[in-house]
Amino acid sequence: MQTPTFYISRDSGDSLVEQIVAAVANRIDDKLLRTGARMPSIRQFADEQHVSRFTVVEAYDRLVAKGYLESRRGAGFFVRERASMLSNAPVATQAVTGSQQMDVVWLVRNMFRQLPPQKMPGSGVLPHDWLDGELVANGLRAISRLNQNLLLHYGTPQGFLPLRQQLQLKLAELEIAAAPEQIVMTTGVTQALDLVAREFTRPGDTIFVDDPAWFLMFGSFAILGAKVIGIPRLHDGPDVAKLAELAAIHKPKLYIINSVMHNPTSTSLSAAKAFQVLKTAELHDFIVVEDDIYCDMHPGSAVQSATRIAALDQLNRVIYLGGFSKTLAANLRVGFIATSAELAIRLSDRKMLSTLTTTEIGERVVYKILSEGHYRKHVDRIRVKLDGVRDDITKRLEHIGIKVDYRTPAGMFLWTETGVDTNKLTEKALEQGYLLAPGSLFSPHQAPSTKMRINIAAMSDAGVWDFLKKELR
Repeated sequence: MQTPTFYISRDSGDSLVEQIVAAVANRIDDKLLRTGARMPSIRQFADEQHVSRFTVVEAYDRLVAKGYLESRRGAGFFVRERASMLSNAPVATQAVTGSQQMDVVWLVRNMFRQLPPQKMPGSGVLPHDWLDGELVANGLRAISRLNQNLLLHYGTPQGFLPLRQQLQLKLAELEIAAAPEQIVMTTGVTQALDLVAREFTRPGDTIFVDDPAWFLMFGSFAILGAKVIGIPRLHDGPDVAKLAELAAIHKPKLYIINSVMHNPTSTSLSAAKAFQVLKTAELHDFIVVEDDIYCDMHPGSAVQSATRIAALDQLNRVIYLGGFSKTLAANLRVGFIATSAELAIRLSDRKMLSTLTTTEIGERVVYKILSEGHYRKHVDRIRVKLDGVRDDITKRLEHIGIKVDYRTPAGMFLWTETGVDTNKLTEKALEQGYLLAPGSLFSPHQAPSTKMRINIAAMSDAGVWDFLKKELR
């Protein structure tokens, strides 16, 4: 058989053997290599992947030991039947009617594949060469020169105080008043959302989200036993009439919203919509959780009108979330919650009960970058690069028949209409070594969809365009 498409990097921290083992195992788990399929010969694999035969032999031996392959004397290596070994695996991870299950876990798992960023237009992060690794490395080097005792203890419950003081200044620029004691550092916005949801909801309670919205919330809220209901997202914010109607019926505890640079549409909230959302929250007594993770990609209201609900409410009914994983490094995992001083203490206590404190090393790195003025120039460069490709990517997509729903002047995402089932399109793409983000994953219902999110920073690979042209013609 032809060797499957693998991405093997000499610059990775993992050995070539480890990369091959992980790549083959992932394809078997995702049913892209079927039970009984014959693997390429050791010579063929080595020649096509430009590695030594000894590397392939060791990788195949490890895959045999892990139960993924079986060696048949004189015949080669074959994909092993794993049904009996995996009989206790969750149903959601099994194949459905001959096709792999498309769900939130599927996309998250595949986001961590060892694929080059330009082969992942479905990714939610910027490619490495769009970021500034040296900026982060310099911060780490500076931290390493500190008194070692500072790096050996737990962090403080609410997070590194100088960083919270710096965030006070950052929020003031957004017209949000938050003293350091109102800010709680978290392990990214993901943990921030989890802490807030656990604080305010109990099994059976309702949480509102945008529809479409960031998919990871759906699974995490469902685990808590919450009922997740989507509010249709329009070009300037949610459908406020639908929000009021559903709030009267379901009495939600929380409404999670991207006010600025909404994921996946890159739209932003108008002042009128922000005011109406806040009034509806007051009328029906629910908390608005404003996820502003893409805050620094916004170019300002002169380019795209945008209103933050927290600026209207000043953290009374609104809980504001932010972080730096999208603009600095996903691996730093530095996020924060801004809220009332009383709630900040409760959330900090809840954080300690679940994970103790957050990692102060990462918080010190972010503080150094922010306080020395490097961050502002860095995000300016990111916005310029995004502006430089957005129109071209939009035109090329429309030329091959993919309609862009909202032609926004900012952001890293395009929300598109393909005219085909993007679950099936995504399966075919993965077989070719590309990761797409099907529209079904961005709705709480996760029904098949013709929508697809495109990361415009990850569309430089000619093979992605060739694949889309072929499949959509």
